[in-house]
Amino acid sequence: MDYLIRLVQVHESFRKAEILALAVLAEIHVEILAYYEYSPFCVVRLHDEAAARTLISRSILSHGIYELWGSGATYEELHEKVKNHTSSRCAEYSTCSFRFDIDAYQGKRDPSAQRRLIDSFDYLGFNGPIKMKNPDQKYCIFEDYDFRASTPREVHLGRWIAGSDRDVINVYNLKKRKYISTTSMDSELALITANLTLAAPGKIFYDPFVGTGSFPIACSHFGATSLGSDIDGRSVRGKKDRNVISNFQQYNLMDRFLDNFISDLTHTPLRDSRLFDGIICDPPYGVREGLKVLGSRDGKGKEVLFIDGEAAHLQAKYIPPKRPYSFEAMLDDILDFAALSLVENGRLSLWMPTANDDDVELSIPTHPCLEIISVCVQAFNKCK
Repeated sequence: MDYLIRLVQVHESFRKAEILALAVLAEIHVEILAYYEYSPFCVVRLHDEAAARTLISRSILSHGIYELWGSGATYEELHEKVKNHTSSRCAEYSTCSFRFDIDAYQGKRDPSAQRRLIDSFDYLGFNGPIKMKNPDQKYCIFEDYDFRASTPREVHLGRWIAGSDRDVINVYNLKKRKYISTTSMDSELALITANLTLAAPGKIFYDPFVGTGSFPIACSHFGATSLGSDIDGRSVRGKKDRNVISNFQQYNLMDRFLDNFISDLTHTPLRDSRLFDGIICDPPYGVREGLKVLGSRDGKGKEVLFIDGEAAHLQAKYIPPKRPYSFEAMLDDILDFAALSLVENGRLSLWMPTANDDDVELSIPTHPCLEIISVCVQAFNKCK
């Protein structure tokens, strides 16, 4: 059966990847019949309505999913397809209360034109009452216009099935979060990344650059148990009652919070074993934050320093020495760590710049033990 997903027209290169990831997560076979980055309408083929509801239920980059009753380049073509292929469906809903909506992308119609358009579907034979609020069935006429075109290039008719999880973005809005920093990941992108990495109940997810905890919180929203680490202990500890733990408490997610610890990937205390179902991270790029790892520049300074008779490294305010770290070395270390630490079919989601400070395009890192599933680009700040 064919369905129309009404996508949002933001983060376009992430949308198809999210649909495919959610299908993998729910073990649903999905066939994408029509998808274009410049259009918010995606046509897919699914087994049944239950699969459609499951697929859309945790989507961030869509508004909802509709049972597709017909599509065409013109309304004449659309009407013909609806009459030929959905007559039995019309009879099934003939006595239900209903309403019609019009969704015109890059186009518009005045109220009288909208009424005439809706009336053109009177052959559907709906005898139930029209209810604008909480009807039994909702139908939508979709119009897809080219930019500044006077007529749509494609039209669809769909029956509403279910909505997405997009409203949750506001729940995790950074403006309402107790503890954030200048590098905290936007809640929408964090949730999308958690979807791409297949966060779900019964899974353990790890962020080796945890910062203020945006990614672990997004993963835990979807049911995963989250663990994080960071080279900067001040970021993990926060101040007084504002820290990563307070963020988990704010969203009642403490039952899905495992722990945080201070470390970097070159000095991790984790054993070499397949622990994680997902690794999700936004490492520093060296622009806003310098790239560093634990250690001294010249290899000296390893002797124990005492302050007031106590070893300095045991004191609460101790900040360990750090040395410069190249971006390319960091990428290699992340991929090596993922290859050793991910379970079979586990996923790594890694954000990285598309170009360096000299505007030289960076290639997508690869590893012989890892397969690239998708590459998504956020054009605004040149990050992948």
